[in-house]
Amino acid sequence: MMSKDVVSISLSEWETQSPAISTDLVGSFLDSSPSSQRVVDALNRSRMLRLTELKNGTEVSSFSHVGRVRIGDLNITILPKLKTASLLRLLRYAYGFRRLELFNDSTHLFDQCGFEDLLISQLNAEGQELISRGLQKTYLRQDERLASPRGRINIDRLALDIGTATATLPCQHFPRIEDTLLNRVLLAGLRLAGSIASLLDLRRESRRLASLMEEQVSRINLDATVLNQAVTRLTRLSTSYTPALSIIRLLVESQGIVLEGHTLKTTLPGFLFDMNLFFQALLSRFLKENLVDHTIQDEHGLKGMMRYNPKYNPQSKQSPTPRPDYAIMRQGKLVSLLDAKYRDLWEKSLPREMLYQLVVYAISNRQQLQSSILYPTENLHAKEARINVSDPVYGKHLGQVCLRPVNLTQIEELVSSSTAVARREREKLAKRLAFGAGT
Repeated sequence: MMSKDVVSISLSEWETQSPAISTDLVGSFLDSSPSSQRVVDALNRSRMLRLTELKNGTEVSSFSHVGRVRIGDLNITILPKLKTASLLRLLRYAYGFRRLELFNDSTHLFDQCGFEDLLISQLNAEGQELISRGLQKTYLRQDERLASPRGRINIDRLALDIGTATATLPCQHFPRIEDTLLNRVLLAGLRLAGSIASLLDLRRESRRLASLMEEQVSRINLDATVLNQAVTRLTRLSTSYTPALSIIRLLVESQGIVLEGHTLKTTLPGFLFDMNLFFQALLSRFLKENLVDHTIQDEHGLKGMMRYNPKYNPQSKQSPTPRPDYAIMRQGKLVSLLDAKYRDLWEKSLPREMLYQLVVYAISNRQQLQSSILYPTENLHAKEARINVSDPVYGKHLGQVCLRPVNLTQIEELVSSSTAVARREREKLAKRLAFGAGT
């Protein structure tokens, strides 16, 4: 029996393709195996992707995730709207990646490939830089008997061995080795990259770099705990590992789905990266660097706003704590609450759940009854919109929700320039994003 042909489709973020639009989807139905159905259900519930079977084929809707995933005979590639060169520059800025030469400097090769290739190319460059400069080494205590003494002789152990004829002496020494946690994570990240890159040359480069480390560095399995431990091991002498660790974390987290309230992770047959994370990291760094005389707290918890009544909490659940993406503080006082959403609200409607979330933020601070949502758009005519929230009975003003557009092309141009004019423009833009037009 001949196997069915693989159907490959490409779409952009926040786009829908159906049999009525793409002839490739006509007659293409989802794999009915239990493993594929679990993945489809997890994708739909997490809103990473929506897959709907129609009578004449499958409808595919993308959201804020980009990358590749394969379900049965259906191969889906979701491409970011940003041009590759622009996206790479903004990624480097958002996550602190170094400006290193990419593989063959051929960014055009990534335009029709998976988004993971862009990250893996940067990881290979970071890995090559670390290996070329010399991997971090650490001192490891070893107690052993040696024929040629090193370090210091263990007198206590020697005293216990009096009367025993031996050609060795008990020694305690501290050799410098490369088998550190940071290098283990780097090796595991390169091996992971070598297995998921869609470009053959990238896979070869990742495996080549990994082979340079395997003789001296032990293998390790990557998970959130290991990555968190690696971050805690960073010091002033090992900060050069920070970009590589950031990329490896993105690669690991983009290979699975964790539904809210669940601890089990559904492994993806592919790679899907949440552009919301990138957008949030980008604005966080931009605001922290350019909002003068203010401090920014990421995911600031609004403690005490919501609490279970102790008499009516039969399951002893923890009270919910709303967490806006950014809290703007001035002299220790909260002056603005911001949320970043990777959805073009100039071209698309504002979802009710986003509005309700921002209303909660707005009424949380009685001194500043306002919250704002920052969203990306390519429309040069996009302007700030404001929604007044009032008491439906008495008409009393309760708060205000602001919708502020962010032109990523403008941010890219400003962060790429080191002139005094660009610095002033960055400060002006950061102030507008934090407090609105006319400030």
